[in-house]
Amino acid sequence: MDLDGGNRRVFNRLGGPSAALPPDSSKNQKVCYHWRAGKCSRFPCPFLHRELPHPSGPTSAVANGSGAPKCFSGDSGFSGPTPRRGPNFNNNRNNNWGRMGANKVVRKTEKVCNYWVQGNCSYGDRCKFLHSWNLGEEFTLLNHLDGHQKVVTGIALPAGMDKLYTGSKDETVRVWDTNTGQCIGVLNLGGEVGCMISEGPWLFVGVPNVVKAWNTQTNQELSLSGPAGQVYTLVVGNDLLFAGTQDGTILVWKFNVVTNSFESAASLKGHTVAVVSLVVGANRLYSGSMDHSIKAWSLETLQCLQTLTEHTNVVMSLLCWEQFLLSCSLDQTIKVWVATENGNLKVTYTHNEENVRGVVESLGMHDSESKPVLLCACTDNSVHLYDLPSFSEKGKIFGKKEIRAVEVGPGGLFFTGDGTGFRVWKWTEPVPKP
Repeated sequence: MDLDGGNRRVFNRLGGPSAALPPDSSKNQKVCYHWRAGKCSRFPCPFLHRELPHPSGPTSAVANGSGAPKCFSGDSGFSGPTPRRGPNFNNNRNNNWGRMGANKVVRKTEKVCNYWVQGNCSYGDRCKFLHSWNLGEEFTLLNHLDGHQKVVTGIALPAGMDKLYTGSKDETVRVWDTNTGQCIGVLNLGGEVGCMISEGPWLFVGVPNVVKAWNTQTNQELSLSGPAGQVYTLVVGNDLLFAGTQDGTILVWKFNVVTNSFESAASLKGHTVAVVSLVVGANRLYSGSMDHSIKAWSLETLQCLQTLTEHTNVVMSLLCWEQFLLSCSLDQTIKVWVATENGNLKVTYTHNEENVRGVVESLGMHDSESKPVLLCACTDNSVHLYDLPSFSEKGKIFGKKEIRAVEVGPGGLFFTGDGTGFRVWKWTEPVPKP
């Protein structure tokens, strides 16, 4: 993606002076004070609506001097996220995190035009606000499906089906036909949906005091009792189902093939308040909590192996990718962890989201060129997309309300859910170079 060119186009559309002033104009090299404060009302503005580049100029995207970025493992590069099947954490510490991001685009005041949303903006292309739900040229919006009355908290696509499921705090799960985009069913659960995942034919939904389980092939319905309060997060690993609950407990169930049911297997205690994020990787379960900590548990013994306390606020999301653990928090940071020689985790890089109150969800996937991308849903009603491992900005997606769910689909599709419904996005095919 042509970041510099894209920035100029956005800058010019926002009323920047590059077309009106000569390149050597002194005014053309001064950043607008009011723009930095997010309240410039001049059109056109005689000052820059972008940050000036560093005096030393952009640095090379090649950090290892070999002509190509370092890979994360072996020669195949960053092969992908494994949220339910653990990668092999090892001692291959990679210090490239964030080092190739010197020329990333910094945008502080993007805002979708409210009049454009309502269909009556009279400025058209001259409007200083965005007339689009996204910034970035490598992905496009395919559809926006409304229906939920409150924030969407889960999106799931059970294997081998042409149906998509969305759960919401409006106490419903909606069923969508992926061929037509039509809602074909609504399940009223009588409680807010805190989370939802699918594993094989099973759909698991966390609601207050229970986990609902549906076999989408046989229509079998089960209720897994035991949670105290809301179920905020679910994950499957090592043939076990884990649920993070409001009272700080992680409940564990195992599927019994003979009885065709889920049986209680364990109750993991250690967090002092609600567990809001779970992920499985490297034969471990990782849990993030409102007590600001991350705990690592053995999948074999279900014993706590380590407690990580570097975050200073709620750990909202966890992601395992190759030998790395990524954690997102309301403390405005994304931390990258790697295993040391003794097997414990330590922070190898911290990315700061200074212009938002925090990060609430994360997702790892590959773009159309098979390059690793991190999607981070933030509290400013947006999803930030970053190239990895550089954390250089790749684009941004906006929502009418806070985006609390992101999910990967087949064929380069991905989904974002906010307080009005969910949107379907697709990575665009790269343009062949002449």
